[in-house]
Amino acid sequence: MSISIHDVSVPVFVNALRNMSTWLDKAASEKPEAELLIRRLAPDMKPLPAQYQMASDSAKNAVARLAGIESPSMPDVEATFAELKGRCARTITFVEGIDRAALASGAEREVELKFPNGMGYRFSGQAYLTDFALPNFFFHVTTAYGILRGAGVSLGKPDFLQHLGPPNIHTAQ
Repeated sequence: MSISIHDVSVPVFVNALRNMSTWLDKAASEKPEAELLIRRLAPDMKPLPAQYQMASDSAKNAVARLAGIESPSMPDVEATFAELKGRCARTITFVEGIDRAALASGAEREVELKFPNGMGYRFSGQAYLTDFALPNFFFHVTTAYGILRGAGVSLGKPDFLQHLGPPNIHTAQ
């Protein structure tokens, strides 16, 4: 059995972005928003809004590159939880709208990443997704989670994996 590029990208990105959006609801009910928006894990790391923006960029850019289309521009201007939730929603809408066939053809498409310093990487689409896009995306998702958790927001593993819903196996005890 093979698994499609769509199946290992779109639902993964969408589930995590939805989870991230709900973390902000919990955060808003427990801590001052202004305090959390400036938090970061370490002095040389970007603050919470940037982690949301980079997770969004990672998801939308990945599916766009794989589908061979332009990614929508989303300037990094979000300064409130509501704006970050809006960014997650816009990203989800874009990612879910990607054509399955276009993604399927992306498995072998060459993806080239170029960094401002002139360096970069060249991948097949599949290698780009598994070796760069997904790990990079989850770096920012996990960093956002860590910032909120480190600030005292009562997040736990069920919040990180909330897309699974309640357990679906119930055994008698």
